Amino acid sequence: MTHIRPTRVVVALLTAVLVTTGCQSQDAHDTATHPGSLRIAMTASDIPSLDTTLAGNQGYEGNRFVGNSLYEGLTRYDLLQSNETPKVVPALAQSWEISPSRTRWTFHLRRGVRFTDNTPFDADAVMFNLDRYLDPKSPQYSASAAGRAALSLAGFADYHKIDDSTIAIDTNGIYSHLPEDLVFVYIASPSAITKWGSAFGSHPVGTGPFVYESMRRGQQVVFRANPDYWRGEPKLKRLVLLPVPDASSRLAALRSGSVDWAEAPNPDDIAWLDSHGYRVLTNSYDHAWPWIFDVRKKPLDDVRVRQALNYAIDRPSIADNLLAETADAANQIAPRASLAYRPGNDVYRHDPHKARQLLAEAGFPHGFSMSVSYPTSGSGNMQPGSMNQAMQADLAKIGVHVDLKPIEWATMLTAFSGGTIPDDADAINISLTFIQEAFWTLLFTSGSPTNIGHYSNPAVDTLLARSAATIDAEARSRIYAEVSGLLTRDAAWLTAFNDRDPRALSPAVHGFVQPKSWFVDLTSVSVA
Repeated sequence: MTHIRPTRVVVALLTAVLVTTGCQSQDAHDTATHPGSLRIAMTASDIPSLDTTLAGNQGYEGNRFVGNSLYEGLTRYDLLQSNETPKVVPALAQSWEISPSRTRWTFHLRRGVRFTDNTPFDADAVMFNLDRYLDPKSPQYSASAAGRAALSLAGFADYHKIDDSTIAIDTNGIYSHLPEDLVFVYIASPSAITKWGSAFGSHPVGTGPFVYESMRRGQQVVFRANPDYWRGEPKLKRLVLLPVPDASSRLAALRSGSVDWAEAPNPDDIAWLDSHGYRVLTNSYDHAWPWIFDVRKKPLDDVRVRQALNYAIDRPSIADNLLAETADAANQIAPRASLAYRPGNDVYRHDPHKARQLLAEAGFPHGFSMSVSYPTSGSGNMQPGSMNQAMQADLAKIGVHVDLKPIEWATMLTAFSGGTIPDDADAINISLTFIQEAFWTLLFTSGSPTNIGHYSNPAVDTLLARSAATIDAEARSRIYAEVSGLLTRDAAWLTAFNDRDPRALSPAVHGFVQPKSWFVDLTSVSVA
């Protein structure tokens, strides 16, 4: 039995998984051209790390294309359907149950699975990986991998092997969403980690649908299909990932045939893509693009002022016209694809008259001035320059003058991880997600280091504490919906838009399902 202290979430190491990540430019034309290859132009700034949870060094896009290709957790999302927000289903664990005390989870592992180095997956392998994430005294412990896994493992108290195909996890109190969080705790080959040590990231081995083949740092990484994958061999022969952060470069690569798939096309290019036979796919997913107010600062400490700003924004016009329907108007904190979304919490509409009335009631009949720090790029940030300028123009119509302060994405992440808004601005614009339920607590609990706007509401704190002790997922969604209603009516954020995750595919790509998720399942995809 391994005894551990409760894991403390290290905020600086969580930021890259909390926030979808941004980019720098690379050449999209240097690709593998093997028949049956799918070549994807990512928005990432570099090839994500190939070492388990460290794929998150490029945010959730790293998990999407690298982590989920090479590895699996005990659980996974059902991503081969597009109509519902994906649920967590068995992966390397084929089933699990919770004890009457609700503090012990027993996981029954899938038999017959092997790592791609042909070593067996079993309870010893799970224990080895948990020690790597949680036990600083173990020889395989990795502080960097542990930091990336911290959000998912923060509630662990103990874990042990029952038999070769069964493990138990004890939690510090009731850990209601443990199966959801284990999606992101990747299991790697103990033999490969032992052999390669700190160089494991150059020799990655998991149980996933793809196997590492080659990499040219900053240019491309190539995976080949895992013929022994337990869910069935992928239809692709190879998967080639290229970091191409500039939208124009991604379009050029798609047009030239250098890639088959381009993430996040510029909205201005979508009509051209449609007219030339490319498929542009979108779907709602759990994504928020807000302005987070520093509610300690005047006049943002007045709820009427914050509400006025929310009423001033013409969200439908920006979403439909500027963003070419690649985003949804967000009228509440919970994203439209979140299980916490309830139409009754859609409080705000475009109502400049009401906005001016609220400002007058708060003592600002002629408006005021404020500043907003925003990222210049970043996957999940959509078109931050033009979007913020459109919001700036809407607010000017009610007398609120906004000084926009652009900042490089990595610099913003550093400030965010330190709990500060860059440039001492009054608000920060940043893309966020509630994919992992713990984000509700991290972003809104009084005193949380990532509650960057310093919002505090005892009722919200009580509800979030209750959610942690509520095992039933539907019941938790009702709690989060209540939290969303309180936060929205308090205008803790200026809720603006929810991304629809646009991507452009060449006519040669078949079988892809666009889920209501940031993540994708590439096992069904083929290239003619």
